[in-house]
Amino acid sequence: MTLDHLDALEIRIRDLVKLVQDLKRKNASLEDDLRLARERVAVRDDENRRWEQERIDIRSRIEKVLGEIDLLECLDEPKEVAVD
Repeated sequence: MTLDHLDALEIRIRDLVKLVQDLKRKNASLEDDLRLARERVAVRDDENRRWEQERIDIRSRIEKVLGEIDLLECLDEPKEVAVD
């Protein structure tokens, strides 16, 4: 092998080492981004669960109040009595 070949090989190896280092940095950055995105999704999931439970609770309370209103309306209706 001539010195020119060794020089070219050395340059290619240096370039590959730089490329691997760059890829490792980018990978670490992407892993951080992914971790943060997953954390945001988890927070949103928790919020959605709370909102869904709140919606269910409100619906239940409204249905209960409507049931009570129906009872009041039944009490206010005049009763017909059969006369023989």
